[in-house]
Amino acid sequence: MTTTILALDLGSQLGWALTGRDGLINGGSENFRPQRFEGGGFRYLRFKRWLTEIKQCADGIDLVVYEEVRNHKGVDAAHIYGGFMAHLTAWCEHHQIPYQGVPVGTIKKHVTGKGNAGKEEVIAAMRSRGFSPDCDNEADALALLDWAMAQGGVACV
Repeated sequence: MTTTILALDLGSQLGWALTGRDGLINGGSENFRPQRFEGGGFRYLRFKRWLTEIKQCADGIDLVVYEEVRNHKGVDAAHIYGGFMAHLTAWCEHHQIPYQGVPVGTIKKHVTGKGNAGKEEVIAAMRSRGFSPDCDNEADALALLDWAMAQGGVACV
């Protein structure tokens, strides 16, 4: 049986990739920017609902991996990332799903050979593996999923 892994590039424009129990890989991006008339925390409520929908559609998730960002472009980006990470890890704990953050440089080095590769290099690397990412967020999630699968689909904490 194939391990179901959900890989996430956390942010307002969230990239995701998922291995199904059938071995197929799906991916995309979801917009969690605040909508008109929403309070500041509503994006996280929509994120948690989305996670639950993904879990139900996948018939369960065995592992969640997320891009562990240590350097943000600004204070707002850091706060938003922290909110997504807090909600993700709490959701995983609630559903008893193992989770692991993976440093950005580790992911980039895995798919491009360079830990400081640019967005276009990651997109090109994922295209060379047969994927068609629509944006850099989806490409990052696919790269992270590729890394997790190379580790055997188990948390390496």
